[in-house]
Formats: sequence, structure tokens, C-alpha cells
Amino acid sequence: MLKVGLTGGIGAGKSAVAQRLVQRGAILIDADRLAREVVAAGTDGQAAVVEAFGPAVLGPDGELDRPALGARVFGDEAARRRLESIIHPRVRARTAELTSSAPPDAIVVNDVPLLVETGLAPSYHLVVVVDADPALRIERLVTLRGMTREQAAARIAAQADEAVRRAAADALIANDAGLDELDARVERLWQDRLRPYEMNLRLGRHAPHDRALHVVPPDPTWPEQAGRVIARIRHALRPQVGADADVSHIGSTAVPGLPAKDRLDLMLAVPTLEEADRLSDALGGAGLPRREGEWYDNARGLPGKTWPKRMHGNADPGRPVNLHVRVTGSPGWRFALLMRDHLRAVPAARDEYAAAKERWAARHGDVAGYAEAKEPWFDAEAVAAEEWAQATGWQPATDQPKP
Repeated sequence: MLKVGLTGGIGAGKSAVAQRLVQRGAILIDADRLAREVVAAGTDGQAAVVEAFGPAVLGPDGELDRPALGARVFGDEAARRRLESIIHPRVRARTAELTSSAPPDAIVVNDVPLLVETGLAPSYHLVVVVDADPALRIERLVTLRGMTREQAAARIAAQADEAVRRAAADALIANDAGLDELDARVERLWQDRLRPYEMNLRLGRHAPHDRALHVVPPDPTWPEQAGRVIARIRHALRPQVGADADVSHIGSTAVPGLPAKDRLDLMLAVPTLEEADRLSDALGGAGLPRREGEWYDNARGLPGKTWPKRMHGNADPGRPVNLHVRVTGSPGWRFALLMRDHLRAVPAARDEYAAAKERWAARHGDVAGYAEAKEPWFDAEAVAAEEWAQATGWQPATDQPKP
């Protein structure tokens, strides 16, 4: 099944998007509703809240007095965290139950207001953020929820920064042009991305690659996009690896200012190819199924030699990805990191590569011809990068997070 995280700031219209996804066949898991259920009268969750905050947070009907509880935690960081420590684990457990009961071809949409704040983004195949201008959100909160402008502004300020929330988005839906336009935007997301993503995931195949060549100007968000995919890979592999998986952003999209095909190249380093095969199912479950065939790196500097690797591709049609799974220390592993760092550090080398890309793209309209034309440049780059490495004392450094 495809697991989608849906979030957005208060007043952005997240519930309107959720409703439209359900109308198209999605299964909705509403975190706010579950948060109420797990502390309903008679639950162990409610008992834990009363123990933590006292009987004054109970109403005469035996349910929690939410205004009273809200007054206790609003503006008190320690109290808020204590309440979250009671509610969030129970919501996660109930979410897991509901998800496991969904059919295998389901698109499960998790409506989570605090998805970004709680660090849940890597647990979903796709994160959808509903966005609207803060001024418009304030108007909605005043008109539809009866808040004062001051209350609305305070609620917005208490949530994640808008830029942080957008940075977590694989898909951003702007809710700023009326319900008809919102419906059209949800329809495009459903038809163009969610349905094919679910089918690719279920069938264990990556999204089809466009064989036509498209070299585009550098996108400053490529590293941010790569970071989201890397976080999902690490989340998926944590049970098998036991620590943060060694995943790096490599290739042209990892070099600021360099034009490239709009396809992220990532590299997972493993001790052996047997380990790569052991992790294959987990990667497929995370939306990165293994690509068929035998794959090899040209071992630059070792004439006639190749080095085997595994390749995975993204099932998400909206974000092409090549995941190279290489043995740590292999020639392909070393060259991927060396070339990236050399081009980052030496602007002249980067600019020379950019100019060469422009020439190759003008001559070749297909990806295969373009790739073949690059091979002599790669051979020369291997020599130049090695000279740079010797002169600077370069050592391979991956993108593993700091402890």
C-alpha cells in the first residue's frame, strides 16, 4: 500500500484536501480523531492524562475538559511535551493497527497536523503539504472558527515555521484559489502521482524513465529533495542496519550550480553485495524497488575492469531517483564521492563539465547517446580528480548524519 502523510498549518485547508482524497478512494487515518479516541473516557490514555495534570482536566461527563487541558499546556513547553508523551505513542500504535488492516492496493492518507514537528515525514512514501498565505489562514480561522485575529495569529505562530513545513513537502498543494481549483489540484495529484505510485509500489517496479534527454538548469532544491529520500531510506533500513545507513547524494544534482538531468543520484554503501541483496526488500517497501539486470561501474584507472553493484529506482513518478548500491571502498564508490567533491571544490572543473554537457545535449536527443558521449570526459575527470585528491589530501566522506 502507499502511505501518504498529509499536513498543513492551521487554517490552510488540510481537511478539505483530505475529504477530496477520500472521495477518490483513499483511506483516511485522522490523527486528531485518534488523539481524541486514545484519551476518551475509560481509556488508559485518559487515566494517564488525569494522573499527569490532575482531576481538574476532567469534565462532568467523564470526558476530558479540552479547554481546561489546553489552558494547562498552552505556552508551557514542559507540560506540552508531557501531554504529547502520553498521546503520541498511543496514536502511533492505533495508526499501525488501522494501516495493517487496509487492503494491499490501498492509498492510506495519514492526516497529521504535527507531522513535521514530530519528525514523522520519513515514515511515509510521500508527504503532501497544504499551503496558504498566513493572512488568508487568519481570515478563515476568524470566519469559520470564531477566533479573534490575535488568537488565530498565536495558533499559527505556535506551529512549525512555514519554510520548514514546505521543506518537508514532496507535493505542495496551494489552497488559495477557491474550492473548484483546489479540487482540480487534488485530482491532478491523485491521477498523475498517487495512483501510479501505488501501482508501481505494489508491482515492485520503478516509475518509467523518460528516454528523451532533458538537461535542465541547476535547481537549488535538489539537495533538499535528496535529503528527503535519504531520510526515508534510513528509516526503512534502520531495523536491518541497526544504525544510520550510509547514504550519500552524488552525481550532478549534488554539485551546486551544475546543470543536470532532473534525476537524483544517491548511493547506499554496504560491506558486501550479499548485504545489498539482503536489504533489497526493505528498499522496495520504501518505494525504491530493485532495477532488473546486471549493473557495473567502470573502475576508472583500472583498464578493462568493472565493479558490480546493485541499482534501485524510485516508484514515485514525481521524483526520478537512481539509487546505486555499492560496496564501501570499491572503485565505483570512491570515484562517485571523489568526482562530486572535486567538482564542488574546483569551479573551473565544474564549469568545464557544464559546458561539455551543453555540447553533448545539443548533439544527442536520447539519454543513451548522451551517456556514451560522456565516457571520455569521465576518464579525463578521473585523472584530474585524483591529482586534486593527492594535492589536497582528500579522503572519502559520505553524508552520514553527525551523532
